[in-house]
Amino acid sequence: MADLMVCLSFDLDNAAATIARNQMSPSAISRGDFGIVAVPRILRLLAERRIAATWFIPGHTIESYPACVAAVHAAGHEIGNHGWTHRPPASLGRDGEAAELASGCVAVEALTGRRPRGYRAPGWELSPHTVDLLLDAGFVYDSSMMGQDYIPYQARTGDRVTLLDPMEFGQDSPLVEMPVHWSLNDFPHFEFMRSEAGILPGLMNAGLVMENWLDEFRYMKRHFDWGVLTYTLHPHVIGRGHRMLMLEHLLEALAREGARFLTLEDAVGEYRRKFPDGVSLRGQAE
Repeated sequence: MADLMVCLSFDLDNAAATIARNQMSPSAISRGDFGIVAVPRILRLLAERRIAATWFIPGHTIESYPACVAAVHAAGHEIGNHGWTHRPPASLGRDGEAAELASGCVAVEALTGRRPRGYRAPGWELSPHTVDLLLDAGFVYDSSMMGQDYIPYQARTGDRVTLLDPMEFGQDSPLVEMPVHWSLNDFPHFEFMRSEAGILPGLMNAGLVMENWLDEFRYMKRHFDWGVLTYTLHPHVIGRGHRMLMLEHLLEALAREGARFLTLEDAVGEYRRKFPDGVSLRGQAE
C-alpha cells in the first residue's frame, strides 16, 4: 500500500522580505500587507479540509503583525523559524546568522509556547555554518535544500567546495532535510518584481502552474511507494482570488490522487520510522 504524503508550507513573510531588500516605500510595504487579507482565506480553506500545515514566520513578522500570526497559531498549525529579518543566512556571517536564529526562536516561542523544531532559510540560502548552528540550537529539521525531491535525507556538514578541485563531501548530520524546489514555490511563478538585479516577470497562468504541481505528485505516485512532496507558498502571493481557486482545486485533486496531508514535523517522524538509519546522499555520490 503506497504512502504518499504532501506537506503544505507557508512562508508568512508579509513585509519582511521587501524590507530585507531595502524596498521600504508605502507601495512595497503594501505588497506584504496583503498577507493580512490572505491569511484568513488560507486558514479557512485548510480548516474546511482539515489540513494541518507548517508556517515559517520571521520574527519581524511575528512582532509586526501580531493578530495575523496569532490566528495561524490558534488554528493549530506548526510554526517554524524563518530567521528574524528575511536576510539570507549566507549574507550574515556566522555571528550574525546565530543572532538571527536565536531571535527568531525567541519570537516563535513567545507566540507558541514551544521552541520551533524546524527551520527554513530566507531565500533558501544556507551558509556553510547553518547546519552546525541548527544542531547546536536543537533543531530537528531544515527545509531549504534541493538534493532530493520525494525522499527526505540527512543534511551534511563540513563539505569542502572549491572551483578547481573535486568536491570533498562532509559527514551526514542528525539534521533531517525536508527538500524543496523553486518549481514548487509560488513566488517565482506569480510575483512581478522590479529590482536592481532585473525584472522577475511572474504572473503565470495559475491553471498551468497547478498542472505542473499536480503532475509532480503523479510522478511520485507512479514511481514510489513512499514519499513526501513539499509545496512552498507565500500568503501575500497565493492569497489572490484566482490563485486561491487554483489552490482549492489542487487540494481536491491531490486528495483524489491519494495524498495524505501532514505537517513537516510529522513528516519527519514518518521518515524516521521508515528509515531509522537515515538516507544519505553522501554514500550515493561516492
